[in-house]
Amino acid sequence: MTVRRLRRQGGEPWYDDAAGRLVRPYTISNGRTRPTAHFDLLTMVMATGRRPVSCQGPDYAQVLRLCGGPVSVAEIAAHIRLPAVVTKVLLADLVDCGAITARAPAAVSAGSASRTDRALLEAVLNGLRKRL
Repeated sequence: MTVRRLRRQGGEPWYDDAAGRLVRPYTISNGRTRPTAHFDLLTMVMATGRRPVSCQGPDYAQVLRLCGGPVSVAEIAAHIRLPAVVTKVLLADLVDCGAITARAPAAVSAGSASRTDRALLEAVLNGLRKRL
């Protein structure tokens, strides 16, 4: 059995077609499982334009490329193909060195959330009925 290892253009991590990522997630976060800052999956992050001195490496560079505009933690985790907790550790490191900013999702009051959710669900249901 041959293992195909390649380095994608732009410094993306090593992959094997059958096994997936060859570097395990805990090595990327140096074994850390808790970020130094609180992140929700809907937290929006964006690059500040400052070049980090301490946060170097292909994973940090890939995250910074994704943060050109506001992007959620969940989207970043999906793009870099890492668990959310590892992504949060990388993001916390970048916040600590000033390379990105983070903004928590806007809080929605319980009354407006239930009205919006019901209206949205009814619109989806009506759309589905029209297609059938």
